[in-house]
Amino acid sequence: MKDAVRIAERLVWRDGTSSEGPRRVPEETALALTYNGGTYAVMMGTPQDLADFAVGFSLSEGIITTFDDIITLDVIDLDDGIELRMWLAPEIAERISARRRQIAGPTGCGLCGIDSIAEAIRPSAIVPKGRSFTARQIMAALSGVEPLQAINRETRAVHAAAFWTPARGIVALREDVGRHNALDKLAGHLAQSRTDASEGLVVLTSRVSVEMVQKAASIGAPVIVAVSAPTALAIRTAERAGITLVAIARGDGFEVFTHPDRIAASAEQRTHATYTDTMHVA
Repeated sequence: MKDAVRIAERLVWRDGTSSEGPRRVPEETALALTYNGGTYAVMMGTPQDLADFAVGFSLSEGIITTFDDIITLDVIDLDDGIELRMWLAPEIAERISARRRQIAGPTGCGLCGIDSIAEAIRPSAIVPKGRSFTARQIMAALSGVEPLQAINRETRAVHAAAFWTPARGIVALREDVGRHNALDKLAGHLAQSRTDASEGLVVLTSRVSVEMVQKAASIGAPVIVAVSAPTALAIRTAERAGITLVAIARGDGFEVFTHPDRIAASAEQRTHATYTDTMHVA
């Protein structure tokens, strides 16, 4: 069984000084749910309590009505994911064969409907070098997001994805109850406006899972800044994609998990600063 928690090395910027050290991050892996030899869905999740997950998913999807409908259940560790292999009574298997999805996934799932592990962990686009950013600029981008979250001010229940450049501040911000949806909306705006994503960075109000890195890579953004933590798979994916992954970004600083060379060394990293960059939103 794969470990549910990994250790990630990172560069820490706090209170104007830097340090290095490990951080515990959750693992994320592709989970293929198969019935009688056919793949029904592939989800991304933590590799823990997987038999419980397989049964609960089967019940909530209406595939089975009781646990007894599952004849056997095996958790198979694969090189690039985990298969939750179930065998059902023939009559039940026949009933679900016609809807071997594409079913719509819940808001929190960015990969629902994918039917192979290989597709779920597909290689990301490789992001060109792009420009570098100072610690002050990263903090300016972060501080510019919350004032522009109009829906979240009312509901406190949505995520935001924003694009920031040194020249324009917040170029665009999109909100959605799903963090994947918010980033997709932002990507659509940048594509339609023909914005050069290599000149800025993406700011997320959520944790960083592998899908978020894959989406940012497709946009061509060289830097992701997120308020919450990344998963181990997201870190590995960002490293391979050439993306600088900045996470756990708060008012007092942030942590850099991949490609720290884009964070330019300057006196700003050793002193406190007041961030007065102008904010704009499309």
